[in-house]
Amino acid sequence: MDPIKQTLTAFLLDPKNHDVLAILKGLRNGLVYGTKIRFPHALVMTILFRDGTFRQKLTSILTATKQHALNLASFVTIYKSTLYLLNYLHSRGITQFFFPYTSSTTKIEPKYHSLLAGLLGGYLIFGRSANSTAHAVNQQIVLYVFGRVAMALAKLAVTPSSVGGNQVFPSTVVGKDVSQVAWPVFASLSWGAVMYLFRWHPETIQPSLRSSMKYLYVDSDTWDGWKNFLWHNV
Repeated sequence: MDPIKQTLTAFLLDPKNHDVLAILKGLRNGLVYGTKIRFPHALVMTILFRDGTFRQKLTSILTATKQHALNLASFVTIYKSTLYLLNYLHSRGITQFFFPYTSSTTKIEPKYHSLLAGLLGGYLIFGRSANSTAHAVNQQIVLYVFGRVAMALAKLAVTPSSVGGNQVFPSTVVGKDVSQVAWPVFASLSWGAVMYLFRWHPETIQPSLRSSMKYLYVDSDTWDGWKNFLWHNV
């Protein structure tokens, strides 16, 4: 093997360099994943629902893709850096001064570390927006995450503590009953609420969702012939 490659490989595999390299790889993965997720979504939504010249549409697609990729890469970098720093301080017993009631076992990562790192990254990257494009992208990402968090917390609420959950119902039978009806109720309330808001307060709905709903429920009310009845909207 080439001596340069050997040196690089040894550097990459050295446990002493793991944390720093993990941060760099997380940054890389954030850029790649953000691009893979946002580009096709922005491409389809822009072509289908946005007016403007080809140049304007292309600029919009690339801007949204860049913003999404940079947001994820920045968040991963901040999160992993903060987590490693907190773990390092904990291993040295330093965090005991700030959190005296936590476990004194320095070899085990406290659960609150990931929460603190996420709070910091969420505030710095997604909590503040410099322009309208960044705000729109951040809104979509945060709302997506919020929906998944709500689902996860609901599952924890009906999962027995014996298997890692945080069951809030004393009876397993009651927990099962709740879990069976929770999703139908949640789906019903969600769709009922969004249709009410779209009907009477459309300005409060996120623009891309409002555009989609307009296409489905408003544009289907009007036509003046077979062409814009079957082929396209008026």
